Parts: sequence; C-alpha cells; structure tokens
Amino acid sequence: MNAPIAPQLLSNPLLDMWDTPFGLPPFARIDAAHFAPAFEVAMGRHRAEVDAIAHAAEPPSFANTVVALDQSGRLLSRVSLLFDNLCSSETSPVLQEVERDMAQPLAAHYNAIYLDAALFARIDAVHAARATLGLDAEQVRLVERVHLDFVRSGANLSGVARARYAAITERLAALTTLFAQNVLADESGFQLVLRGPAELAGLPPFLVAAAKEAAVERAITDADAHVITLSRSLVVPFLTFSTRRDLREKAYRAWTSRGEGLSGADKANAPLIREIMALRHEQATLLGYPNYAAYATDDTMARSPEAVRGLLDQVWEPAKARMAGERAALQAIADREAPGCAIEAWDWRFYAEKVRHAQYALDDAELKPYFSLDRMVEAAFDCATRLFGLTFTARPDIAAYHPDVRVYEVHAGGKLKAIFLHDNFARPTKRSGAWMSILRSQSNVEGAVVPIVLNNNNFAKGAPTLLSFDDVRTLFHEFGHGLHGMLSNVRYERLAGTSVLRDFVELPSQIFEHWAEEREVLKKHARHVDTGAPIPDALIDRLQAAAKFNQGMETVEYTACTLVDLALHECTEFDDLDIDRFEQEQLARIGMPADVRMRHRLPHFLHLFAGSSYASGYYVYLWAEVLDADAFEAFREAGSSFDPAIAKRLHDCVYSVGNSVEPGATFRAFRGRDPKVEPMLRQRGLM
Repeated sequence: MNAPIAPQLLSNPLLDMWDTPFGLPPFARIDAAHFAPAFEVAMGRHRAEVDAIAHAAEPPSFANTVVALDQSGRLLSRVSLLFDNLCSSETSPVLQEVERDMAQPLAAHYNAIYLDAALFARIDAVHAARATLGLDAEQVRLVERVHLDFVRSGANLSGVARARYAAITERLAALTTLFAQNVLADESGFQLVLRGPAELAGLPPFLVAAAKEAAVERAITDADAHVITLSRSLVVPFLTFSTRRDLREKAYRAWTSRGEGLSGADKANAPLIREIMALRHEQATLLGYPNYAAYATDDTMARSPEAVRGLLDQVWEPAKARMAGERAALQAIADREAPGCAIEAWDWRFYAEKVRHAQYALDDAELKPYFSLDRMVEAAFDCATRLFGLTFTARPDIAAYHPDVRVYEVHAGGKLKAIFLHDNFARPTKRSGAWMSILRSQSNVEGAVVPIVLNNNNFAKGAPTLLSFDDVRTLFHEFGHGLHGMLSNVRYERLAGTSVLRDFVELPSQIFEHWAEEREVLKKHARHVDTGAPIPDALIDRLQAAAKFNQGMETVEYTACTLVDLALHECTEFDDLDIDRFEQEQLARIGMPADVRMRHRLPHFLHLFAGSSYASGYYVYLWAEVLDADAFEAFREAGSSFDPAIAKRLHDCVYSVGNSVEPGATFRAFRGRDPKVEPMLRQRGLM
C-alpha cells in the first residue's frame, strides 16, 4: 500500500529510512524547511493506505479493516510526533510559521479520514459483529475504541452537518496553535532584570545562581545582571524569597498576565478563546450534546459534568476552610513584620515560607542542597528498577535535538524495553510546564516496536541544578507518565501507553510521586550537594510533617481552575464573552478568596486552549488523585512501598495494559474493589 516517494524529495531526511541508533530522528540533519514537504508526502501516503482499506474488495473483517487502520499512517505519525515535540521543546520563528501553516491541512487530512463514509461503513460493520468474530478482549476493546473515535469525530453526521463539523475542526486547529504560540511569546518576552544587592535581597544562593544563568542565556552579560523569567522554576522561588514586595508584585502580575498580550496586543488570547468556545459548543451540539462539557466528559470515567462537580464539591468548601486558618497564620507574621500589610496574592508564598519555617523549621534554602537534579534522576530510575526491573543506561554518544537532552537505553529482563529522552531545563525556545510525550509508540502486531519516550521539565539551570521538593515531585510525576509509555505491552498502537481515558491517565504519574516522599528513597538518594552526606532523619521528619502544609491554598488555587473550566464549557452563548468578567463572576459565585488567584488564568490556560485534551477536563488530576491515594494504600497495607507482589500487580494491571482494559476494571483488578475518596481527602488534610 506504500506509495513511492517522488525523486525530488528523496534528500529530505524526514522521508529517508533512519539508520540512526534505535531509529531516533537524525536531529542534526533536520531543518524546519523539511517539514512541509514531508507532511505532504506522508499525508498522501496515509490517504492512499486508508483508501485501500475503505475500498477493499473483501468483506470487512477485524484484520483487513481495524488492524489495517491501526497500522496505517506510520510515516505521518513519525513526522508529526517529531514536529510536535520540536514545536514544544525547541521551537523557532521558522518552525512556528510551519506550525501555523500546517494546522489546517493536518486537521483537514484527519477530517477526511474520520468522515470517510466508506471507511466508517466497514468499521461499523465490524463493530456490529464484534461479539461473533471470535475476538479476544483486547481486540474487542480496539474495535470499540476505534468505532467510538469515529463517532465522536462526526462519522454519523451527513450533508451540511458533516461539512460544518469538518470546517470547525480545521478552524480549531489553527486557533489552538495560535493560542499556544501567543503564550510562549509572552513567557519568553518577559524578563525581570535584577541588579545590585537591593534587588536581590532575600534570594538564597541557589536562586541567585539560577537567575544569573538565565541572564547569560538571554545574552545579558554585564556582571551585575540577574534575570527572573516567567518559568515557574524561577518565578515561584522569587515570589517565595524576595523581600522586595514591589518586585514580587511586578513578577506576579506578569506571571498571571501571560496570554494577555505582554509581548504585543496582537498576542492577546481573549478573542481566540471567544471563538474557540463558540466553535466547541457548535461542535458538541452537532453531535447531540447540550454543551461541550457534556461531550467532553461523556468519554471519561466521570461520564458527566454532574459527577465531576460531585467530586469537586467534596473538596471546595473544606479547602477554603483550611485556607482561612492558613491565612490567619500568614497575616499574623505580616502584622509583626510589616504592620498594615494586608496579604495579597504576591505575598502568599513569601509569608507561607516564613510560617513553614516557624512551624516546621523547614525552608527551601535548607532543603535544596539535598535535591540535586542528577541525584533525583538517579532516585527515580532506582525506584523504577526496584518496582519494575528496569535498568537505565546513559548514551552520551547519541545527540538529541538540544545539548541539554540526555538519552538512555531502558532494559528489562535482558531486553531493550524503550529509549528514554530526558529534557529537564527551561529555555526561551521551550514552552512552560512539564509533560511527557513520545517519538514512537509501542505496539506488537508484526514484531515488537520499542517506544521512544520523552520527559520535559522546566527547571532553572544551575551549577549544579538544585530542586525544590515540589520540583522533585514534578520530576517523579512526569517520570510516572514516562513509565506508562515505557512499560506498555499491548498489540495495537491505538491502545498503547498513555492512550487511556483522560481522568485515568494521571494515575500512573501521580502514584509514582509517592516514592519521592518515601524515607528509604530519601535516605539513599537525597545527599548534600557539597558534602555527600545523606539527608538527616530529623529533616525528613520535618519534611513529612509539613506535607500537608499550605494544602488549603494549593487546593483552592487548583480547584478554582476546575470549576471555572467546567462552568465555561457548560456555557452556550459566547457572542459577548468577556473572559476577565467571566472569571471574576465565576470566582465570586464560588466564593474564591480574594488573596489567591486561579493556578492558571484563562488567557494562558494551555490545558484548555492549546488543544482539546483537557478542555472541560482539568478536574482529572483530582479524580486521578482519588485513584492514586487509594492505590498507594495497597503498599502501606503490605508493609513496604516496594512490596514485590503489589509492584507486580501495579505493573500488570496499570502500567502495562494501556487502554486494552476499561479503566474501572483496571483499578478493580489492582485494588480488588472500586476506589474510595477518603485517602485523597486525608492526603490533602481535608478530613
């Protein structure tokens, strides 16, 4: 079914056979200009493969329709995954132009497949007969998921509705691309330059060193200059330690104004949000849903906005009550140190750190020397070895797309299990946040395909790089996602790794965070960067005692986002949508405390508007926390966080099965029952 590549395009490295180690992309030979022609060829080849499936002379069968479709488009997938990763991790103006230019053609390509009546007729026939075809459970699951993919993409529509659905999808692809680029422009364009002791007042050495590194990276070379960017790993510690309230306010206002056009009025995201929301609502109604929230949650464990709100309601009021007590403790210190200073959002972290130090004799300046990046990477790897038998071998001889990226071979039982790329540092060419992605998915239809998995973090580079404990949790969280991709052991690509329901996908990542807090892990790996001494037991005691500190504020900060997300996607009228007013009205309606903001305001809420994956779905972290808190209790009950029988069950029932099993059944297979909410509430100190 493979169409030949035109001779004039044979020199394009994206279209060549990659004779690189492990089939990694030949990064050094790839230029942004290669992508558009490669996409054209890859889409053409994919279209030809799909046409052959749709118009096959043989009656539709599982093998010639569903499996054939799952195996189609490998060239396009290879090019797209590389392109998407570069656009997120190492972009450029030229690459961003290609991204804008390709958004609509790529959306149109997939529309043509999902709305292909002949193809869907064959899929529908296999789906209708699936119980009579002698399929095993994984094969039935593949048929059901592929069929649902087509239905949720408009395959049952016809005529004008079908054409309109396609147009909406293509326009949304363009808008979400612009949204993400606008946020990156605001993030990379802002810098708070600090000069002299007065502007560095209160900053611990690790932060001064990281700010100096950021200045050098941004070509500000005068000896006195230090830079705070809008990277979370710089701005959050600055808000925590700077004694300059005026500079804290300046940094905080910039940080919470991303997406409002800090880098130019043409980068403001409000008009994009208004159009995105109107199109999403129209998309949902075309498919028979009353609003986008109903559409988005229908294919989740929650199944409805009402079920989501039922969980959020169990958290919101207790979190506000806990936050009130936290505020009183902060204000007491503020009253002593700065009489008349009413706590504002840019003060919260500053005074919270003082309270944490007073109550637990704990602060990041004391902790960070025990959490060097290299040691914490070793810790995550060691936990994966002890739990799942994985070993990680560094390959410094293999170059990736940026010198910061480290490449590893991952083995299990003497066999190559995955290739892992670790990209840990913030830079202006990289979007904010932390995420896991892939360059190649696992599958095993015609021989084992070894996945290529990436983790991206945005730590402030230092010499050495020291992490806060929140950073350590982020490292373990993303590595948990990475393990979900690396340990995948299914036959079909559509079901592999993290291709699970959105409110289940955070379980493998969030449960792995627990090992970062385990005493035996800390004693082994948390060693002082200068002396090599292990972290003292007394410091671990204080760290664990402080685990629930500030959880009221953090839960309020997060849950407000989920409630606003849900309310926005339940709206049905958007002609007069003013996102600032909407935010304010919704926050007033739910009783949001005035001295804390949403973790992500709408203008820079990438989860919602840089794509649709988390739209009306930001709640999934809390939903998965119910699962992960209850799941980790199994290790507690067994008496060891590395109990081999529980670890094997976690591997076999959660990490390796991808989407080959319905997620509720997956959890029950591991835990022996449905999840309970109480462990999550206890974990957050809300009961």
